Amino acid sequence: MTNHKVYIVVAVDSENGIGKDGTIPWHLAKEMKYFKELTSTTADPEKKNMVIMGRTTWESIPDKYRPLPNRKNVVLTRNPDYKAEGAIIAHSYEDALALADEDIEEIHVIGGGQIFEESLKHHYTTGLYITKLDRPYDCDTYFPEIPQHFSQRQKLDEDEEDGVRFTYYLYTLQT
Repeated sequence: MTNHKVYIVVAVDSENGIGKDGTIPWHLAKEMKYFKELTSTTADPEKKNMVIMGRTTWESIPDKYRPLPNRKNVVLTRNPDYKAEGAIIAHSYEDALALADEDIEEIHVIGGGQIFEESLKHHYTTGLYITKLDRPYDCDTYFPEIPQHFSQRQKLDEDEEDGVRFTYYLYTLQT
């Protein structure tokens, strides 16, 4: 379906929580900067990355930051009449992947929970960029269990902000 590398990008609390009431329950500027750089940066300056997200994730982004700049924004929704100014609408995960043309370098799946579950089921997914926070937050949405075939874990970096320690990992397919 796609020849592009597909990565999940997510931050999780110590209990794999990712959200509460359609929002992220923490605000860590350093982690957001990492997310922006990871999902925006390309090796080829002529290309862009694409981000795929569900409707709730799209709506959780403040208006002034939508669409996410310097990325092709794709919003997944079952609603055939849904509009997302500055983004492209897709009605299935496969349709979203198919929107990655030759101008796209990598695809980043950025949430929410249902979209992560869908992505983890597909053999197209290359890896998982997971930021692990060292404490629990009040969450009602959780990241699914990481499949065993993503057994290669590489620690990329660690940081701290406002007393919260977090570690950046890349999980890749078992070789």
